Amino acid sequence: MLCSDTARTAQEPRIRPATNRSRRRFFACGGLTAACARVEAGARGGGAVAEEPENPDTPGKPEKRGNPPAARPSASPERRAEPGRTPLERLRANFAALEPPARLPGIDLARGLAVIGMYAAHLAVIAPLVWGRPETWSGLVSGRSSILFATLAGVSLAIAAAAARRRSRSGPGRWWGLRTQLALRAALIWLLGITLDDLDVPVYVILPAYGVLFLIGIPLLRLPTSGLFALAALLAVSMPVAVAAIDRALAERPDGAAIEETLRLFGWNYPFLLWAAFIAAGIGAGRVLLTSPRRAWALLVSGAALAGLGYGIVGPIGARAVRSGALEAPAGSGPWLIAVLQDAPHASGVGEAVGSGGFALAVIGACALIGATPLRLLLWPLRALGSMPLTAYVAHILIWAVWIAVGTARDPALDPWFDFRALDPFWPMTLGALLGCSLWAALLGRGPMERLLGLLTRGPTRRGRVGRPGAG
Repeated sequence: MLCSDTARTAQEPRIRPATNRSRRRFFACGGLTAACARVEAGARGGGAVAEEPENPDTPGKPEKRGNPPAARPSASPERRAEPGRTPLERLRANFAALEPPARLPGIDLARGLAVIGMYAAHLAVIAPLVWGRPETWSGLVSGRSSILFATLAGVSLAIAAAAARRRSRSGPGRWWGLRTQLALRAALIWLLGITLDDLDVPVYVILPAYGVLFLIGIPLLRLPTSGLFALAALLAVSMPVAVAAIDRALAERPDGAAIEETLRLFGWNYPFLLWAAFIAAGIGAGRVLLTSPRRAWALLVSGAALAGLGYGIVGPIGARAVRSGALEAPAGSGPWLIAVLQDAPHASGVGEAVGSGGFALAVIGACALIGATPLRLLLWPLRALGSMPLTAYVAHILIWAVWIAVGTARDPALDPWFDFRALDPFWPMTLGALLGCSLWAALLGRGPMERLLGLLTRGPTRRGRVGRPGAG
């Protein structure tokens, strides 16, 4: 069943089409900005896409002539691992690597919140969100965590592009290297996602869609900031109609299931036609934060306003039409178009796109404001988790897959969705991820999956680099 299948309501869980590997798979709303785990770590980050500028307030400002570059508080993973350094020095360097100006703490904080939201959506029993009932507010994680990840991916792309401009003397050559590296990273993320998707874990893996969205984001880096926000708005209000029409057409075709399975390879469960809006908005938000972190207030206020519009006005109109059966009306008819305004999680409606997109911008703005205060030090474990979201995402999928393999060997009637969640794995896995990522970040620095991805994507940038040696 696709993202805006006419048979789904806000309360009904999304069920994955049966495959040879699994007769029953449930969609959960997690997501991961996996490709951008340390996208801003740049050349000094050991092969990541690009580093954050030393001064986030002035990402495009060149260094003053005659003055040597300021000393950086962080070093590459290779430098942090130098055998000549004492353990205490390496520990200090790894802690400094998550602090400004090496990184934007608020972005890591937002990623950490998104990881926990994804864990909750996958591993906990979440009641449908009813705004007037506070006991259901845990339902905020449904659908919004994955959209937050997609928006954060755009933020990281903006940081990578800003760093590439700042550190390159010959723009075209460096831009070619950055684009090549981003494209290779997208391909590897897609391949990893397809591999994980073949496991018997009853969730839709977001990484194939993430790879596609990363590719879409590359040409968007050329657009001005105002153009990015305008494009995001246009896609948010128009693409839900296109997605719903495609889903309806597939549902009515006798070979629709086969086509749907093919589209799944391109992440259609997170329809890229619509989700490109979140990438575009994220790139624009990243530029706003890099221009001046104080503008995070603008993201917070505007995001909250959009969330209110989507959830408070547009979404309820569509929800009433859905309850009246308007989605069963002929595609393109008036009642059907009104139903597309819905805001149900993963329904790909206009209300969801506007509301959840605004929610993501508000969270990013709030986290950026918190990251500029000493409070960020108390939230260091959450930021450490957010610095390696690909590792956290892959780990929870693999743990789940191992449990299924062992459990089904003992009991073939085991249900991989209900029986696993009956164990209440959310808190053990969340606390384990916070502790494990904190220890890894403090002792070893960059996350294992992020480090591997950086090593595999380092080559194209080095070959495409034009500029001073070592620039990246």
